Amino acid sequence: MIAKNRRLLLLTAAAFASCSSPRPSPTPAPSSASPSTPTDDRPAVVFLGTSLTAGFGLDVDDAYPALIQKKIDAAGLSYRVVNAGVSGETSAGALRRVDWILREKVAVLVLETGANDGLRGQDPDVTRANIQAVFDRARKESPPPRLVLAGMEALPNYGARYVARFRAIFPELARKNDAVLIPFLLEGVAGVRSLNQADGVHPTAEGHVRIAETVWSALRPLLGRVR
Repeated sequence: MIAKNRRLLLLTAAAFASCSSPRPSPTPAPSSASPSTPTDDRPAVVFLGTSLTAGFGLDVDDAYPALIQKKIDAAGLSYRVVNAGVSGETSAGALRRVDWILREKVAVLVLETGANDGLRGQDPDVTRANIQAVFDRARKESPPPRLVLAGMEALPNYGARYVARFRAIFPELARKNDAVLIPFLLEGVAGVRSLNQADGVHPTAEGHVRIAETVWSALRPLLGRVR
């Protein structure tokens, strides 16, 4: 059942992340994407991702990064969230943007990418190299941010070998880079009709509540270690 749900989840993630129409993006100036004011000097928790992170079809305040900000505030922690999600982006796009993203004081970098790579059948070695390059760039910061990697899966129609190679990317890179792994970002959301919009692929506001819970369980232990 878990495997079946994960296949449905990735079909959801890949389809909406790839075919979504571009929406206004926070990328040109990460501080403008933050729920905080531009002069906010709290260290940032940056979510670098696709339309899964951008919250396609929803108000930005309903996307899971904004919900994480609420959890941070409720916990009395001094961090600000930056939603740097862009619809339709591949891992190569995330790599192109990371220099700009890291102009901020980033305490934690949460990387959500790969859905579009898998949808297009891109060589998993290329996706792996792009993600590794993002992490390599992040480690050049002083101090470097803590890293969180959201796992994705490939479409089953590319065959079992491709699916296995793609799935292996995320735990392998998490171990190699001492990153916290979110095994599957949309666990419990994809394939659940009530948690997705009418297109069947973009999570609803309630779906993002579920995603926020998944992300928070991985992120919360880090926030006491990066003050």
